[in-house]
This record gives sequence, C-alpha cells and structure tokens, in this order.
Amino acid sequence: MAPHASFKDRTLIAVIGDEDSITGLLLAGVGHINEHQKKNFLVVDSKTQISTIEAAFQEFTERKDVAILLINQHIAEKIRPTVDRYQQAFPALLEIPSKDHPYDPEKDSVLKRVQKLFGE
Repeated sequence: MAPHASFKDRTLIAVIGDEDSITGLLLAGVGHINEHQKKNFLVVDSKTQISTIEAAFQEFTERKDVAILLINQHIAEKIRPTVDRYQQAFPALLEIPSKDHPYDPEKDSVLKRVQKLFGE
C-alpha cells in the first residue's frame, strides 16, 4: 500500500510546450512554482536547446508532485528516444497537438504501446 500513499501527493500537471500551448494552460490555472522556485512548465521555442528539453523532461518525470506531463508532439519528436524509453505510470505522459502542428497518431509513443499491446 505504500505506492498508493505517494500517488495522492501527485497533484500537478507539468507541461513542455510552445508559447501558445503554455499560455493557454497557464491561463487555465495549470501554472505552479514550488518553494524551491521550480516551475512546472517549460516554454520551448526555436532557440531552446535539446539538452534543455531533455533536462526538463527528466525533472518533471522524477518529481513526486506531478501526476501528468503534457508535451507538444512536435517537441516530443525532438527528444523521441527519451520519450519512447519512458515507461512509468506516474506521471502519465500525454502528447498533445499545438496550434501550428496537428496531432499525428503515428508518432504518439503511448498510442504505439497500446497498439502493440493489442497486437495491431
């Protein structure tokens, strides 16, 4: 029963996305800064280094207060090997579309795993 105790502490949604996606989610109330001044979001633009995206992905997936990690699919493509290696149930990883990049189910790592599980 110890794992359940840790799940109840996971109350945040973390986001790695472009400016429009982050802005919309912040306006919806997703933004949070903890006591260590750590944000639960990363705004990615054309100047953002791949290493910065990977570091944020690692940080958000290791945090014990994050229940869901949303990442724009076109940004997930930049760190696809890291995203594909992620196998944990919590935080749940969801790839989302952005205004300029529509969702492509062929690239979604979670959907690929589900299809593999069902033998498709």
